[in-house]
This record gives sequence, C-alpha cells and structure tokens, in this order.
Amino acid sequence: MSADKSHNHHQIFDVSINVHPQIGSKCFDDDDRLKRTGTVWTASAHIITAVIGSGVLSLAWATAQLGWIAGPTVMLLFSFVTYYTSTLLAACYRSDIGQRNYTYMDAVRANLGGFQVKVCGAIQYLNLFGVAIGYTIAASISMMAVERSNCFHSKGDSSPCGVSSNPYMIAFGVMEIIFSQIPDFDQIWWLSIVAAVMSFTYSTIGLGLGIAKVAETGKIRGSLTGISIGTVTEMDKIWRSFQALGAIAFAYSYSLILIEIQDTIKSPPSEYKTMKKATRLSVAVTTIFYMFCGCFGYAAFGDLSPGNLLTGFGFYNPYWLLDIANAAIVIHLIGAYQVYCQPLFAFVEKTSEEWFPHSTFITKEIDVTIPGYSPYKLNLFRLVWRTIFVLLTTLISMLMPFFNDIVGILGAFGFWPLTVYFPVEMYIVQKKIEKWSTKWICLQILSVTCLVISLAAAVGSFAGVASDLKAYKPFKTSY
Repeated sequence: MSADKSHNHHQIFDVSINVHPQIGSKCFDDDDRLKRTGTVWTASAHIITAVIGSGVLSLAWATAQLGWIAGPTVMLLFSFVTYYTSTLLAACYRSDIGQRNYTYMDAVRANLGGFQVKVCGAIQYLNLFGVAIGYTIAASISMMAVERSNCFHSKGDSSPCGVSSNPYMIAFGVMEIIFSQIPDFDQIWWLSIVAAVMSFTYSTIGLGLGIAKVAETGKIRGSLTGISIGTVTEMDKIWRSFQALGAIAFAYSYSLILIEIQDTIKSPPSEYKTMKKATRLSVAVTTIFYMFCGCFGYAAFGDLSPGNLLTGFGFYNPYWLLDIANAAIVIHLIGAYQVYCQPLFAFVEKTSEEWFPHSTFITKEIDVTIPGYSPYKLNLFRLVWRTIFVLLTTLISMLMPFFNDIVGILGAFGFWPLTVYFPVEMYIVQKKIEKWSTKWICLQILSVTCLVISLAAAVGSFAGVASDLKAYKPFKTSY
C-alpha cells in the first residue's frame, strides 16, 4: 500500500462514516463529513466523564501514602502538566495545511511518522483495553458494596457479609455488550452527560461523608509525611508512595481520547480554541474536586484511608446514601467504558474493512426496524467482535480483581508516553522549535521528569500486584 494511500486509509475516526444519500442535503464540514455539532460544554462533559472516573475514589488512599504536603502538591503538579500538554496536543488536531487528524494516531503519523506511529497505537489501544478491565473491576466492587452495606444494615456491622464479585462482573459485561452496539462516538453524547452527572453525584457523596466524619470526630487525621513507618515497613512505604503517584496519574489521564473528543467540536471558532477552553474548564473542575475528595478522605481516616473511598467501608452509614453513591458509580462506569472503548472499536473495524474490503460479513449492514425510530443498522462483524471484546475484558477482570494496583499500573503505563512524550514531540515538530534552544530544553526536562515519575509508579504498582498474588485464588474474590 503506498504511503499516501495508507494515509488516506488511516483517517479513520469519524462520527459519520456512513453518509447516506437521503441525508445529502445536510451541511458538511471542510472534510466532506457531516457537520460536527460539539461545543465547549459537550467536550467538557466528555472530558469530565473520562477524567472523574473511578480514579477519584483512590485519591484519599494516595494522599494517605504521601501526606499533607506531598499529596496536594503532587495533585496540583499533575493537573498543571495535564493541562499544559493537553493544549500542546489539541494544537496537533490540524496539521500546518489545515488538514484534520481524526485520531491520536493520525496526529502522530502527520507530525512524527514512522515507527513512532506503531508505538503510539500499541500503547494507546493497550491502555484503552486496560481501562475497560479497570472499570469492570471498579463497577463490580461498587455493586458488591451495595449488597454488603444492606447486609450490614440488616445484620449488624460485625456480621461477615461475604459477597462474590463474579455475578456482578458478568452483569456489568452483559450491559456493556448491549451498549457497545451503539455504532460510534458521536451517538454516545447523551451517555457522556448522564455519566458526568453520576460522577459528580458519587464524588460529592464521598466528599460529604468525609466532611461529616471530620466534623463528627472533630479532628483532622493524617500527618505531613503520610502513612507512618510502623503501620507499614520502610520498603512498603516507598512502594506505596510510588503506587500513589500512579493512582494520581491515572485519575488525570484522558489525553488518549483527547483528539477523538476534539473531532466532535464544531467550528468556527477554531476547534483548538474550543478544546483549550474545555480543557481549562474540565481540569480546573476536576482538580478542585480531587483536592476535596483526596484531602477530606484523608482527614477522615488518616493512615487507614481505604483504597476505594466508598467501598472500602470507611463508612457504614447512612447506608442508603452509600447505596445511591455506589449505584451512581456503576451508571457512570457503564458510560465511561463506552467513551474509552469507542476509539478502539472504530480502529479495529476500519482496519478490518481495509484488509477485507469484499467481505460482506465485515461491510454489510442489515436494517433492523425499530417502531417509532429510524432503522438500526446491524453489522454482524461489529456484533461479534465487540461482544468478544467485552467477554474478554470481563474474564480478565474476574481473574485479576485488584483495583488499586491495576489503577496504578494503567496510570504509570499511559501517563508519560500519551500525556507527555508524544504531545511534546509533536509540538516541537509543528512549531519547528530548535534543538538546544531554551524552550526545547524546558520541554525535554518536563518530559524526562514525567518519565521518571511513570517508572517509579510502575515499579510500585507491580510490587503491589506481587504482594496481592501471594494470597490470591482465581475467580474466588469475595469481600
């Protein structure tokens, strides 16, 4: 396949791939695709859905590992780095000649090219796959928490109330199989808005319970340097501090779907300006929120802050409020799973179409009439492959249900390459920044610092998995 041909083939992300004759009268954008309708608000909803994920629930634990000084400082630093590199990345949506890059990979292909495109694709899609597993685990933990809190309520706080996670993971998987049949990214805006509302709901409840706990005991727990040696060994303290960095990195990561979100925005004004506003708004909102959740959770529980604020049973009452919060987490994760997986789905489907253009199994769409709605276009390949994908993520979740460690590994694995390295390198190429100039040196220092943080977080999280595996039996997780 020639280079220019492959370039055209790879402009894959589109929210309106199937342009039918009957909608020919609709307005089109400069790339002959249906007019995009996204605004600052829809982009912000997508970002907040992606960012305020289950990561927020591990922030009290992360703050407890780092302490009152380092915890909030690290959160602020991550928010600044995320905002700065996101604006660099948003500038790569259009190339110099104004051509759009529909996906993160397209942007890397246009600016850096060659082997880096493959590396970027592998990291991005592996990370999306990992997020799907992390979200399945988190959702099942919340569903179990509802059952356990009702059990504690009826049988007393000291009763064992053992619950298995498997049925809940399967139930979550079934929901995702149904939702994954929504064809593309633009059609899940409503799911994003519901999910964003839910993420605020449960985070606010977690925050409220933290504040109430502090008010009730009248004292702020925790120390300046975090969990004390004695409660954990010196070595554990180091591993846990590293893991906390991964958890905070994960809580901020959304650059892997930033370009895809930007591709839903209408212009004028330029997509870059709108995306910059949406990023500023979302990162500011999330940071304030994260600070509150992390700090009040830590103030409430000190060294004993649970790995997951709403399910680690720091709180038992009011039990109905916990149930609402955990139900909101589940609804949010159902939406967030789709926001993250749609880019992966689209990539596989477009690639398959390119490889087997004559296969009716892959390309044929069957109209399924739905009374009162326009016909649903059923594609057999989409049905089969997306179902297999969800089944696979569910199975792996049942095998490896370690929420905190998985969150740390994902944060570490995706943070440096996708949030820092590629945006910085593409920006240098696009703005033709000279090697060894002051700006170039500053950007490289930023990149190397973040690489060191990522490596530390990865080491800490792998150490966590290793210690979890010592007392672990597959498919037997119960709390």
